[in-house]
Amino acid sequence: MKFRRSERLIDMTNYLLDHPRELVSLSFFSEKYGSAKSSISEDLGIIKEAFEQRGIGTLQTVPGAAGGVKFYVKVSEEEARPFVQELCELIAKPDRLLPGGYLYMMDLLGDPSILQRAGRLLASAYVHTKIDVVMTVATKGIPLAYAVASQLNVPVVIVRRDSKVTEGSTVSINYVSGSSKRIQTMLLSKRSLEEGSNVLIVDDFMKAGGTVNGMISLLDEFNASVAGIAVLVEAEKTEDRLVDDYLSLVKLSDVDVREKKITVSEGNYFQKIESLLV
Repeated sequence: MKFRRSERLIDMTNYLLDHPRELVSLSFFSEKYGSAKSSISEDLGIIKEAFEQRGIGTLQTVPGAAGGVKFYVKVSEEEARPFVQELCELIAKPDRLLPGGYLYMMDLLGDPSILQRAGRLLASAYVHTKIDVVMTVATKGIPLAYAVASQLNVPVVIVRRDSKVTEGSTVSINYVSGSSKRIQTMLLSKRSLEEGSNVLIVDDFMKAGGTVNGMISLLDEFNASVAGIAVLVEAEKTEDRLVDDYLSLVKLSDVDVREKKITVSEGNYFQKIESLLV
């Protein structure tokens, strides 16, 4: 089937967006559309320019006989700041308060639009980091983890609190909760993570960091490495935080149950992004 150039540009763009960080050869596109490599190369130049102008991402050319192009998601600061501000406003709504000072977050974690944008934003910080899998703990962090993983084109590994017969043999550890200081258990299927993997830990909320620290300890059992830690919301007023090197989109500064006031601000994303992309 012969494609017109306009059709080819649309189809190539869609393919690249669906296969981030995957090396795609010019031969693949040339055979797919029945076009010369020179024409494909020109098309990719147009797509690259459009991606970068629109703040969608960029295309990296890999030279050589086995080369091609890779699409990397990239979110411009002009797009990122309004979104983080929107998140702050949504989280600061007084009706989000639950008894005990907890915050209702499932409306945000169940909103595909918010998850997609948050996933792109967090993934854009780690596009040039070697990552084999995204790890999270069941259950609320799962949607966010998948949103990030889809932009990095890697699988998701889910740490659980209790054993599931469908997961086979597991590795379990005990860890100390950073907020309650109680000993808890987490476990991971032996089949879910290969030894030596580079892992990006993603979670929806981090208080003292006990859960994240537990996942780090669990990774030691697999001889795996922490490639990064990314959270949607971090609690600011936390003594003895167990995790130092992490990235957050929103910072929760205070929850006043009596006055029904939630104080939030930007997380450390914009401070950390430059060092991560160097």
